[in-house]
Amino acid sequence: MAEELLLSVEKLIYGGEGLAHAEGSTVFVPYVLPGEQVRAAVRTRKKKLIHTSLVKVEQAAATRIAAPCPHFQVCGGCQYQHTSYEHQLEIKRSILTETLRRIAKLELLPAISVHPSLPWNYRNRSRLQIRVGNPFLLGYFEMGSHQVLAVEECPISSPLINRGISGVWQSGRAGNVPQGLREVEFFATADDTQMLVELGCDPGATRAAVRAWAEDLCATVPAIAGVVAFREAKPGGIRSKLVTVGVDHLLYGTSNGEYRVSAGSFFQTNRYLIDELVSTVKGSLKGNGALDLYAGVGLFSTALAGDFHHIVSVESSQLSSADLAYNQPSNGKAVQGTTEQYLDRVVNSEQVGSGTVLPHIPSKPDLAVVDPPRVGLGDSVAHLLANLGAPRIVYVSCDPATLGRDLVPLLAAGYNVEQLHLVDLFPQTYHIESVVHLVR
Repeated sequence: MAEELLLSVEKLIYGGEGLAHAEGSTVFVPYVLPGEQVRAAVRTRKKKLIHTSLVKVEQAAATRIAAPCPHFQVCGGCQYQHTSYEHQLEIKRSILTETLRRIAKLELLPAISVHPSLPWNYRNRSRLQIRVGNPFLLGYFEMGSHQVLAVEECPISSPLINRGISGVWQSGRAGNVPQGLREVEFFATADDTQMLVELGCDPGATRAAVRAWAEDLCATVPAIAGVVAFREAKPGGIRSKLVTVGVDHLLYGTSNGEYRVSAGSFFQTNRYLIDELVSTVKGSLKGNGALDLYAGVGLFSTALAGDFHHIVSVESSQLSSADLAYNQPSNGKAVQGTTEQYLDRVVNSEQVGSGTVLPHIPSKPDLAVVDPPRVGLGDSVAHLLANLGAPRIVYVSCDPATLGRDLVPLLAAGYNVEQLHLVDLFPQTYHIESVVHLVR
């Protein structure tokens, strides 16, 4: 029997766990709330860190509620369903503030502007695991494992995505899902009327069997506009396109126009807050030249094009950069390559400092927008960005810890935080999306 600890939860930390102290060690326990008294079972001990599993809430916080999803605390997708949405926003605001103060040493922060979402059915993209066999399984990974939890309905996914989940279950129960299918990803349009399905297949999947099944799935769920299957030699490896049934992209509508988003391309996942996110990034900014770095399919580029004369958009992914070039406005230029490669070429060629032109921009950019992945900019890109010298930087972050780290060299280079926004793209989860406006 695992050792148990009686804990007083002090606060929640990024990642969704509660923090407590016992036996001279720092203890982490999931699915708790600040101020609660809980009993937890020790899972691992490492030096002065103890990771535990929640056994029982002995004294609940006043903000605790019953989670509406029956899979909560087993499924690894959500961490905050046990408290009200208003309290979730307060938790995230507190974590963002504390993280930036601790890592970036930012004591004088501007007031955080919070942009809430509708808390349910907000996802326009959901990826589930498939296990073909007896029994058939479709669902998400359990928390902290690669065990698949059977899920037939996901309350944070859009209604159309849930119809797609139901259609795959129907096929799986009938024994029609072919061998070799490993995962399925649903991507729905803004109005939730059309959907693109992306399949991940292992080497055992055959083209004929996957095509036949994809055609049947489209017939079962008529809102599916297309199915694209990719084959991977191993999970996370190089992918090759195996089958396309119907279209291989969707046109995603926003207030700034439609974006082509192909299977495999990145696009923001909260169908309620995309316009709000774009507006928060752009604000009333205008000028001569702007850079959109880690541009994806060009979500911010198109919005910026109306108030900047020249836009350069940089994206490394081959799939996303193809969409970026298609979506690029007439005063924009799409560049395929990494942000580091682009900035290194610009900064170290001394074009900025010498008064000559940036590639495709007639002068030093007035604005640089960066929307890096969870790992952040990293030291090299952060220093290159600081040396670029744009008077304004807008940093879109999905991880407050890497944001704090990246702000250090930017603050040292003379930038100041003018605005700080929390755009809640991921209700019910610990994920924190923030937008920071920097000026110098």
